[in-house]
Amino acid sequence: MSQASLEGGAAQGPGAPQRMSLRDRWRRFRNARLGDARFQRWAAGFPFTRPVALKSARALFDLTAGFVYSQILYSCVKLGVFEALADEPLTLDALARRIGLERDAAERLLRAAASLRLAERCDDGRWTLGDLGAAMLGAAGVREMVEHHAALYADLADPVALLKNRGGRIGDYWAYSRNAAAGALTPEKVADYSALMAASQATFLEDVVAAAPLRGRRRLLDVGGGEGRFVCAAAKAAPGLELAVFDLPAVAERAEARFAQDGVPARAHGGDFFNDALPEGYDLISLIRVCFDHDDAPALRLLGAVRKATPAGGAVMVAETMAGTPGAEPVGDAYFGFYLLAMGSGRPRTAAELTALLRAAGFGAVREARTARPMLARVLVATP
Repeated sequence: MSQASLEGGAAQGPGAPQRMSLRDRWRRFRNARLGDARFQRWAAGFPFTRPVALKSARALFDLTAGFVYSQILYSCVKLGVFEALADEPLTLDALARRIGLERDAAERLLRAAASLRLAERCDDGRWTLGDLGAAMLGAAGVREMVEHHAALYADLADPVALLKNRGGRIGDYWAYSRNAAAGALTPEKVADYSALMAASQATFLEDVVAAAPLRGRRRLLDVGGGEGRFVCAAAKAAPGLELAVFDLPAVAERAEARFAQDGVPARAHGGDFFNDALPEGYDLISLIRVCFDHDDAPALRLLGAVRKATPAGGAVMVAETMAGTPGAEPVGDAYFGFYLLAMGSGRPRTAAELTALLRAAGFGAVREARTARPMLARVLVATP
């Protein structure tokens, strides 16, 4: 399926007449003004336009310098700055010793971190956490992802080459991507990415479980459920629910070990959802951050298999970070757009695009279940 067909739009041919809307005319006028250096100087000096001009200049600079900001965050994570400042403020010398840097280097890092709200200088001169640094302590999955980004940074060293030749080293890390024989992966091949997925899902899953249509359901199957973090969370939210995971055999073994460790009464089915039939008899099937890992054709194939396994009166729940989320557009289209480009498989989709895929797979009604933080997670529930 093409993106145009998913969105229900018709592409105009190269010879089609171009009719500019009033909004597009405004954009053309705006861009002509903003692209004029003389207008920029005037706007920066005129009292009524100066605040907007300065804000836009700052935003443009942040885009230009964003890669430096991300490396400052990476340095703080790698050196353990947040953990070092967790209990009490420290002097510069004490912190430098704690994180293994020379005094001048530590001060440079701290001042940079303070500019990004990761650290703060106390009134007595010592250093403590900034508000975003404190938030990092409660987001273990984010720290894991920041460390993992070292591989992504390497792929993005030449983003133009990545755009021309989709797929980078990050795709080797996610061993199931672009792998027709994913079902034969060994436990060693799935260990790293399975652990990262489990660690990075905590906050995401809180919101998904709260929005999930668990009430009135008897049996839940989490397809592509990894080590079973969602199933473990669902077990606490709905104690009477019969629970299971379906994932690659090597991953299913890890899920079974987690269930045994955590005392969760759930089972794990091993298989490849592109080549093996899904277990039947589950009246709720969930796909948690699974669809956006796959291009349209395989995603539609997967949803078709899910539809076949969904009984009358059953439902499927699709939960992931979605493109086009108001106020969080860069999360879907910028971050995940390029992450999945490097991965070599999948793309972020809008709720409308996912709805079109679900309907093409044979589902009828599709609704969105409200989540607390749509930037992180949105949930669609579809019924036959």
